[in-house]
Amino acid sequence: MVAITRYCRFLLFGFEEELEIEIQKKGRKTLIAQEIAETFFTVPKDFCCPITLDLMCDPVIISTGQTYDRMSIWRWMEDGHCTCPKTGQLLAHNRLVRNRALRNLIMQWCSAHGVPYDPPEGVDASVEMFASACPSKAALEANRGTATLLIQQLADGSQAAKTLAAREIRLLAKTGKENRAFIAQAGAIPHLRNLLSSPNAVAQENSVTALLNLSIFERNKSMIMEEEGCLGSIVEVLRFGHTTEARENAAATLFSLSAVHVYKKRIADNVGAVEALAWLLQGGTQRGRKDAVTALFNLSTHTENCLKMIEAGAVKAMVLALGNEGVAEEAAGALALIVRQPVGAIAVVREEAAVAGLIGMMRCGTPRGKENAVAALLELCRSGGAAATERVVRAPALAGLLQTLLFTGTKRARRKAASLARVFQRCENAYLHYGGLGVGYAFASDSASTGNTTSFSSSIAIPNIFQENDVLFSS
Repeated sequence: MVAITRYCRFLLFGFEEELEIEIQKKGRKTLIAQEIAETFFTVPKDFCCPITLDLMCDPVIISTGQTYDRMSIWRWMEDGHCTCPKTGQLLAHNRLVRNRALRNLIMQWCSAHGVPYDPPEGVDASVEMFASACPSKAALEANRGTATLLIQQLADGSQAAKTLAAREIRLLAKTGKENRAFIAQAGAIPHLRNLLSSPNAVAQENSVTALLNLSIFERNKSMIMEEEGCLGSIVEVLRFGHTTEARENAAATLFSLSAVHVYKKRIADNVGAVEALAWLLQGGTQRGRKDAVTALFNLSTHTENCLKMIEAGAVKAMVLALGNEGVAEEAAGALALIVRQPVGAIAVVREEAAVAGLIGMMRCGTPRGKENAVAALLELCRSGGAAATERVVRAPALAGLLQTLLFTGTKRARRKAASLARVFQRCENAYLHYGGLGVGYAFASDSASTGNTTSFSSSIAIPNIFQENDVLFSS
């Protein structure tokens, strides 16, 4: 009904009535406030699938602990992906565990707001659930017709009409992969690209956000990347956008596009892209920093981007981000990837706050944050040479934190902690052999280092399960 009403409104009255309303609203409401005012209610973010941004009908948990709608993550895996769409972490297995607690919360919210919700009772019911959740044929055709009218305005309308059309496409592309598919197929992307350079702040923000929403659909990513000048224009909005929202949504668009491995190098090679993400990570809002760090994390998974990220200041920005609770986890994960290369390890060692920041995450971070931090320290020792290893082993309190992780961390964190503990033991043996000192010297917080003397601990107890060759725990 909503889709048909929207189509009839534009078909019968065109854009003039909407433009008058827009003029009346100008100066009284921001762009975001307008969008909220036109919506009866907003679905809580935690209830929406990170892949489709739609309300989840059958939320399931994957091996990384993230929650997705069953059909969305199933299709992601069927396409051959073996990583978590949100974090980029490799999946340990493909089992899906129903998130019953979240499903119950969604049901309560839907009941309170009068939203129809009929979750499947069994795992095999996901197909039926998907079919019932699909919009009707009439709604799809109405939305298709609306998209055609909007794109005509983008092509031939006045500047004000183009701005309004971009806003409507932004809203239409906000939900439903079908909407995103036929909007792109109907030719919206070239016109939205043109609006990215508009001097009108509202037009620019609407167009970049519309591209963000369209990029969520996997097939649209290639259409955006192959559109001549589109990637460069998105980067220009990230660097010089008229509004904070426009710059942040440009960063989020780069994050979405960088989910495809072959695009990561192209994005990093675009002039100013990595520099602008690094700047946003340091000086943006909390939401902007989150968009920036997730985009940088994706880019760091491509080995050829390491030098570019160092030169652009991204390493320094991510080291500083270790002190920000909202983005520290992803920053540590990106650093763990960068230090796998010697040039990356050298760059991280040069940052005075790097080791201390990772130690702080091991002490107070989330389980995954601690996992990323100990992984980064281990890779730093492996790739950074003697200077990096010495920097790590002299870090205060590290021995106690390693001991804690060996027994309380995640499976991957325990493996990394065991490998790092063995590094300490080898350093201790070498030090005793060449230094001639007894093992009575305590390590880290249990004692102090004097002058240039380094002391190690032999008291780190490695569980028997980890008493194997380091090669087993190199992943």
